[in-house]
Amino acid sequence: MSTTLTWLEEFAAHSSMDVSVVGLDELPGWERDPATGNIRHHSGKFFTVEGLEVSRPEAPVSGWTQPIINQPEVGILGILSKRFDGVPHYLMQAKIEPGNRRGLQLSPTVQATRSNYTRVHQGRPVPYLDYFRDTSRHRVLTDVRQSEQGAWFYRKRNRNMVVEVAEEVELLDGFRWLTLAELHELLAVEDLVNMDARTVLSCLPYGLQDGEDDDFHRALARSFDPRLPGVHTMGDVLTWITDRRSVTDVVAERIPLNSVRGWELADGRVSHETGCFFDVIGVNVEARGREVQGWAQPMIKPIGEGVVAFLVAPIDGVLHVLMHARTEPGYADVVELAPTVQCTPENYWHLPPTARPAYLDQVLGADPAAIRYDTILSEEGGRFHHALNRYVVIEVDAGFTGPHPEYRWLTVHQLGELMRHSYYMNVQARSLMACLHSLTTTRLTTASRALLGSR
Repeated sequence: MSTTLTWLEEFAAHSSMDVSVVGLDELPGWERDPATGNIRHHSGKFFTVEGLEVSRPEAPVSGWTQPIINQPEVGILGILSKRFDGVPHYLMQAKIEPGNRRGLQLSPTVQATRSNYTRVHQGRPVPYLDYFRDTSRHRVLTDVRQSEQGAWFYRKRNRNMVVEVAEEVELLDGFRWLTLAELHELLAVEDLVNMDARTVLSCLPYGLQDGEDDDFHRALARSFDPRLPGVHTMGDVLTWITDRRSVTDVVAERIPLNSVRGWELADGRVSHETGCFFDVIGVNVEARGREVQGWAQPMIKPIGEGVVAFLVAPIDGVLHVLMHARTEPGYADVVELAPTVQCTPENYWHLPPTARPAYLDQVLGADPAAIRYDTILSEEGGRFHHALNRYVVIEVDAGFTGPHPEYRWLTVHQLGELMRHSYYMNVQARSLMACLHSLTTTRLTTASRALLGSR
């Protein structure tokens, strides 16, 4: 790990990005539509910031309006794989995005929207793109379209791919081959492995784990085994998801940005009247070491730090994860499986008590001895500015939950099966799955975590 961190520090010396927050009306190349107020690029590409009207008659909050990003393109998030001395390695990129809090992060080999890789910005070609656009000569390990944040994106999806090659691959500046064990170790470093890398890594097929030496890790290893039953069969799980999608009454319709209620454009940004949720801001970017040397764009800036948590429990010796069938207005199919808890606690102070997320108190009040993973990670830095969440895995006693129509205990193997298909697992759950997988190969003490967090 130390060599990778040193490499990142060395690369940072000749790769930089200056990001300044500016008013939304000061973004060159962007304009506000005079009729709708929507914020759009003059090319008609990339994305627009629009309004969304949401109706959920049976929910504690039955309706609202909000700004949302509409980016209908399907991008590519791809990691190239190659075996060295029989050991799979993965080609990772050191990349800065304008929303990154701490500069360089480890990202996939290719991380590009369609507008980017078709070079609407007239920048340099995206390195290694052809391996993912033409896979005929290579082995595809995973290839699935997945959603992104349904609270901030309207039906956004990206193609998550891992492609294994046998031929020689030119190693370009800013790229490095890493083993899965090295990537797992780096997932413990605060704000280092970016969201796009985490979602692709979570989609990798995983084999049975062995060699574990304590009750928790033995239960986790068994959770990968398809021969060991879970609390619910896979058929029961699919029926439950279909049922939640069928009975959940939600309507989400795009509306003009100037029609959203409770939001105002002031001081060059769009903000909610309560000061909660998020702002829409503008940024100017000057970059060194990117395909384009400078640009401007709108971004979503969340208010507050979020909590994204798995509650896990050994049931009959097999670790289970408590999953939430969650509805977000930007989902393509009403409901996706989410972490047990996924929220920004500060956003709930002005809402009805019934709107407070289930199990939030168990997460915030967890015994430190029961916390198996705990790291601050960021969301996608290309659209979100300093979007930070505390990602945490907490071991509990399964008996405390009681029946709840929106929650079910699933094994890791069952979650892996669902991720082979589109729109079953949301992006936060996929990120946490990558973190949970990392616990099969790493043993990080409190001291080593503190050392890593000081990067």
